[in-house]
Amino acid sequence: MARRVGRALGLVAVAAAVLAALLLSPFVLQDVAGSKGVDWNRLSQIGAAYGFTSAIVSALALAGVAGSLIVQNRQARAEQVQGIRSYYLELVRLELEDMALYQPVWGDTDIADPHERKRHVYADLMMNYAWMGYEIRTIREPLLRDMLSGMFTGEAGRHYWSRARTSWTASSSGSRIGRRFLAIVGEEHARAVAAGPPTRSAVAPSPPDVPAAGAAPVWWTAAGALIGLGTSLALGSLLRSRR
Repeated sequence: MARRVGRALGLVAVAAAVLAALLLSPFVLQDVAGSKGVDWNRLSQIGAAYGFTSAIVSALALAGVAGSLIVQNRQARAEQVQGIRSYYLELVRLELEDMALYQPVWGDTDIADPHERKRHVYADLMMNYAWMGYEIRTIREPLLRDMLSGMFTGEAGRHYWSRARTSWTASSSGSRIGRRFLAIVGEEHARAVAAGPPTRSAVAPSPPDVPAAGAAPVWWTAAGALIGLGTSLALGSLLRSRR
């Protein structure tokens, strides 16, 4: 970023210097014309050279405007794509919150296990995060390979890519960076498969509710409450009889 800013400032400084020279050239010629022994043929040749320089500067200025429009168009396109992806991620988050309710909207699936369905959706979120980061250069290739290596070590990651490879190829193979991303994912997946079988994706059962240390049993608590209530009634009757 600092290099880009420095280059932009350098170009602005050069353009300002050229523009200042062009604006000051009439005054310089006027001073020269006021002196004696001026070779006007020589000055006409210099003027012709200035015309050529002016044409070059105009062409450079036009190229700069065209380049600025191209950059603005790319930025607008990137913002549109980012907005669509953000909306998609919100839809996926809603699906994760209640799979039984929202998942059928996406169509039938061959994943019967509800935990496996959640892993598939979460793996899709991870892959989209890796793709967006790689596309905007916040995730470099070494980090991307490290992420994919860990993902494809497990059974859930390999199952996800075997199911989603076709859709990813259809959606991301239209650009050079997309094809490179798909090549990296394919390489890391093949390397993980060649390394051996994946680690199993097991869900640990929920631990049973264990009463806290020193906690009284339920029946003992209920008996204590009844004794306290009976004592309170007896004391109330005794006080009323004394009145």
